[in-house]
Amino acid sequence: MNPLSDEALREALKDVFDPELGYNIVDLGLVYDIAVTDGAVVVTMTLTTPGCPASDMIQGGVYQRIWAIDGVTDVDVNLVWEPRWSAEAMSPAAKAHFGIAA
Repeated sequence: MNPLSDEALREALKDVFDPELGYNIVDLGLVYDIAVTDGAVVVTMTLTTPGCPASDMIQGGVYQRIWAIDGVTDVDVNLVWEPRWSAEAMSPAAKAHFGIAA
């Protein structure tokens, strides 16, 4: 698998957890898009709330995890608030973990 494919990058970002929820940011539905151009990776993501106290920690985790991948030449985290995050964005596994009906 290409280490810079969308699938591989999303899998890598499963190592980044929201410390308040104790679950990875991909399955929480916080990662909206990953774009790669000549090794430069742009992660478009959100947080569960605009005032999330773990914002710096989560974004820092994204930077560190993506920079650790061979072939990455630049990393940018684009934090957005639209669309607004909701539990509907969670993966089926995350919903089951938190007891949310699918």
